[in-house]
Amino acid sequence: MTQRSCEDFVKVLSTKEPVPGGGGAAALTGAIGVALGNMVGSLTVGKKKYAEVEPEIIELKKRSDELQDKLLAMVEKDAEVFEPLSKAYGLPTETEEQRAEKERVMAIVLRDASDVPVQIMELVMEALDIVERFSQIGSRLAISDAGCAAACCRAALNAASLNVFINTKSMKDREYAEKLNAHTEEMLKNGSAKADAIFEAVKSGLR
Repeated sequence: MTQRSCEDFVKVLSTKEPVPGGGGAAALTGAIGVALGNMVGSLTVGKKKYAEVEPEIIELKKRSDELQDKLLAMVEKDAEVFEPLSKAYGLPTETEEQRAEKERVMAIVLRDASDVPVQIMELVMEALDIVERFSQIGSRLAISDAGCAAACCRAALNAASLNVFINTKSMKDREYAEKLNAHTEEMLKNGSAKADAIFEAVKSGLR
């Protein structure tokens, strides 16, 4: 999935093909957000003016590299878990046995399809901590990119959360669904607040 060109990815995204979908788009947007923050680090390393913070910048870049890879892997993972879900919705329900089997399968695939966007959000939450630090100590010449990184991370959180909610809504196990919803809501609230704060701080510094 991630081996496609940007043009191919967007074209397929616009069709009725089941994947990529919103979850994959969220993961890719998160990876772009991380990469933008990472770019701030790249433009800071080696500059005499920032020699004092260079060791920290290098460590932040290492963590960013890892998060980029993990989020790109989530594009593939989201596709893997969505296809079984799309097929499960089409299972026959003519007999009692068929209905029981569909319910059993749906319970499994809905969990898998919800867990991936939750993981995407968790990775983006880590990314925001890094982006925030890049915005504070990174090169002032690249500060706008830190703001762009925060904006992308916020979009990724929003998109991933909806992919959780659409699946938990169909779960029969309401205790598990509400637990997942609560975790998602908490990340959405805290992550959005942090992303907005980073964005506003960057914007204020540019005006």
